[in-house]
Amino acid sequence: MRFFPRTSVDFVGKRHIWYTVSSTLILIGLITVGIRGLNYGIGFVGGEELTLESTPGMQIAQIRSALNKIGHGDAEITTYGVKNQYLIRVKASEEQSANTSAQVMNVLRTTYPTTHFTLLEDNKVGPEIGAEMRRDAVMAIFYALLFILVYVTIRFQFIYAVGAVLALFHDVLITLGAVAICSWLIPWLNLQINQTMVAAFLTLVAYSMNDTVVIFDRIRENLKLYKGENLIRVMNRSINDTLSRTIITSGTAFAVLLALLIFGGEVTRGFAFAMLVGVTTGTYSSIYVASAIVVDYNVYIKKVDLKVPATQSPVLEIERPYEVAAKRA
Repeated sequence: MRFFPRTSVDFVGKRHIWYTVSSTLILIGLITVGIRGLNYGIGFVGGEELTLESTPGMQIAQIRSALNKIGHGDAEITTYGVKNQYLIRVKASEEQSANTSAQVMNVLRTTYPTTHFTLLEDNKVGPEIGAEMRRDAVMAIFYALLFILVYVTIRFQFIYAVGAVLALFHDVLITLGAVAICSWLIPWLNLQINQTMVAAFLTLVAYSMNDTVVIFDRIRENLKLYKGENLIRVMNRSINDTLSRTIITSGTAFAVLLALLIFGGEVTRGFAFAMLVGVTTGTYSSIYVASAIVVDYNVYIKKVDLKVPATQSPVLEIERPYEVAAKRA
């Protein structure tokens, strides 16, 4: 199935416009992170982890509403085991660290006097462990990008690997900026940088890399098929060839993630949001960033003249051998 069987869009020719768009989005995100900071979960800053049971069961939103009265509205709350058991992770607080569990149980019992609450377990997470987990999260993303650099270098060329990794780095920065901005402007989303969010970043890296490799494969195939042809025209043809596949794949993933974000509840909300932004930026960067970097390397480093003559279309329109054979048949 092909939604766009005969597109002829000049993707590569507009690359400098999209460089500006990407740089602007990344800059806005970094400024927001610098000013507002990131909303870290308990695993990255330390705090207290409570396991409690309520009779009868309650909605997570009810528990959050009660915790908001004591300044812990951003706590991580999930069902634990059976429906009426809950795991509550509360961030460390200098004023409340000594009696956080007592305050949580007290506010719940006061807010819902007809409900019986039992504290099953109380664990503390030190700030040193949180700092170590932040370092581990950064290193996990770094090593993922490093392994991808090696893989793409072996499969294609080093400059293709550089383009792919820069595109992935671009996706991570834009997604991180989007998380920071939405945490500030839409606090009810309760987006936190926790282990689930890190898993989302690693997943979007893999997803975006898959899109990029598909396009690079088609570029390599077309370079062999149309030897001596202008690189920009070959790349545009390759991206247009894979456009239908890209839209179908990304559109399907986008629809599933949007449903997960809306109906999946707050436990999966952070993962769904990060992946939703990541799928969008990953599709965009595979088309407008990764291949464009390869072109600019040839233009500015290798000094190859890649200007498309005014008499030619910027998109290669030579028919493939199997297309000619199909027509003859």
